[in-house]
Parts: sequence; C-alpha cells; structure tokens
Amino acid sequence: MKETYIKVSDLRPGIIISHDVFVNTNYPIVRKDTELSAEHLEVLYAFGVKKVKVEEQVVVKRDELQSSVGEGSVKPTAILSEIPAFKADIKSQYDNTIQNYKKELTSWRAGIRPDIAKVRSMTMPLVESFIEQKKLLPLLNEFSNSIDYMYHHSIAVGVLAAAISKQMGFPKGQTLQLGLAGVLADCGMVKINTAITEKAAFLTKNEFDEVKKHTIYSLQMVKDSPFLRQEMKLAILQHHERLDGSGYPQGVKLDKVSVLSQIVAVADVYHARTSERVHRSKESPFKVIEMIKEEEFGKFDIKVIHALEQLLGHIAIGMKVRLTNGEEGDVMFVHRDAGLRPMVKKDVDGTVLDLTTNRHLAIEKILK
Repeated sequence: MKETYIKVSDLRPGIIISHDVFVNTNYPIVRKDTELSAEHLEVLYAFGVKKVKVEEQVVVKRDELQSSVGEGSVKPTAILSEIPAFKADIKSQYDNTIQNYKKELTSWRAGIRPDIAKVRSMTMPLVESFIEQKKLLPLLNEFSNSIDYMYHHSIAVGVLAAAISKQMGFPKGQTLQLGLAGVLADCGMVKINTAITEKAAFLTKNEFDEVKKHTIYSLQMVKDSPFLRQEMKLAILQHHERLDGSGYPQGVKLDKVSVLSQIVAVADVYHARTSERVHRSKESPFKVIEMIKEEEFGKFDIKVIHALEQLLGHIAIGMKVRLTNGEEGDVMFVHRDAGLRPMVKKDVDGTVLDLTTNRHLAIEKILK
C-alpha cells in the first residue's frame, strides 16, 4: 500500500496513520494503523507535529478541517460528566447512613445481638444510589474522615464492592448481597480493644496480630443470619486473603480464595489507601490503583483490578487534572499501555509533562 508524508494541517478524520508518532516520549502519541479522529488531530496540533506518514495522501482545505473538528464531533471535555446536581442529597443520605451504622456497631460492642436485616435496610438504599450513579464514587473519599474512619470505611467498602461486581457483570441480587458483605466485613472490629483500633501510632506486632482476628469475629457475628448467603459469609472471612497465600486468617491461595472475597479485598485496600486516617495521610486514587496493579501484583484477581480501574481510574484527553505536587493542567495524551500516567500540559507554563517518565508524580484529582 502506498505511503506518503502529509502535513498535519491537511489531515482529516478517517485517515490511517502508517507509522507510530513519537514526540520525545517513551510511547507514541498516536500509534501505527490508527484511524484518526478529531481528538487525535487536537493531540497532534497540541504537540506541534508538522507532518505524519499516512497510507494515502488526502488533502482537504483548512476550513473543511475546522468543520470536521467542530460541528458534530464530541469535545474531549464532554467525556467526563459533571457530578450531578443532587450531590447535596447523596451527602445527606451518606451522613445519615454513617450515623445509623455507627449506632448499630456501638450497640454490638456493648453486647447487643447483631441485626443483619436492620443493617441491610439502612445501608442498601445508599449502595443502590451510588451504583446507579457511578460518577459519584470518587465522592466516597471526599466524604470520609479520620475521626469516624471505621464506619466510613465499612460503608465505602460495601458501596465499592457492589459497584465493582456490577461492573464485572454480576446480577443485581448478587451485587447487593456483596454490598452488604462489604459493609459487614469489618464488623468484628468491635470485638477488638478500642485502645488498639483508635491508636494514632502504628501498631506493634502483637497489636496487629490481634487486629487480624477481626475477620473471624466478623464471620462469627453474621454466620447465623439468613440474610447473607454462605458465599458472602466466606467473602467476609477471606477479605484479607491473597492469591499468593500471603494473607490471613488462613493463608489460603489461588482458587481457594473466592472471587467475591477478592472484590471485597480490592474495595477494602483501595478505600483504606485513598482515605485520611489518624496514622496515615490519604494517597492519590490513581496512584493507589497503580500500586494494586503493580506493587501488589499476584495478590489480586486481575479482572477485579480491571473493573476498579474502569470505575475510578478512567482518564481521557481534555480532562482538567491536579497533580500530586499541586500543579494543574489538561490531559493531552493517554498512553494505551499506561492509562494512569498520561501527558499533561501544565497551566503554569504550558509545558507538557509525561507522567510515564516522571514517576514521582501522579494524577491527584480530576477537576472537570
């Protein structure tokens, strides 16, 4: 097939790029065999590319190009929907759920028998609200606080577990069941001495060994309830198990760890690392997803991690973002093999920062 160079100013959507396009980057900003879209054209313009090699030369007038990029095309910023106007409503519903669940756990700590049906009725409406509006999921980290972390964490794990399972294609009944299991996964913490659970400093080995017992306590508290299926009770017991056998309480591995346990586990780790705690500052959600994928490789089911990334790690060209160093800018290009580390054009000086080569930085937050 005939190939030729063509000026970027003469390109139009639909033309096929015949060679990778690099601009002082480790990854191509446009890959070979890509069919150009209006979005690709904006990227080439932004990086100052003058000409590219294509399968065949097609020349169009500049005003035709403007028309193809403008009318009828989707602007990059339209990819990210704005948070719905009812944010205040979901915050109110969330706060009420937290307070109600806190009262319930306080009564369990005092020796009252757990009422799982009551927990289901007070938490599932909130879970459903979030999974029906998944764009609201990032608000979980905004709503959480270090003072009542245990209660925030329980509710958030339930919401995230339900959202991940829905993303993976689970039926609604199973999704809500897993949401309830996520909420109850740490209920056994009420059996641990508050001097340990509320300790501001890092735990000693003996204290951590005591905390590890919470999965067994949680199972004991829910095992007789008819409102949770047996596989959900197993997920509660196993939510700190890992596929490589490094988890607890039994140290089981591979197919001995259920996928439902893995979903709750990933939800648990993600929220714990992205939330403010008395002994640890919160981390970037995008950095945490990257950590789960790379540093914790082999511990979690890749299908579960992929679902989490689809829900909370989506980055698109045109998004306004804040970096972990406080600088803000626009996403100019997203690497196919490193989607969490895009190229960002900084507002302060217009320079383009490639996060694949600046590993000390990460996306902190999507602004719009």
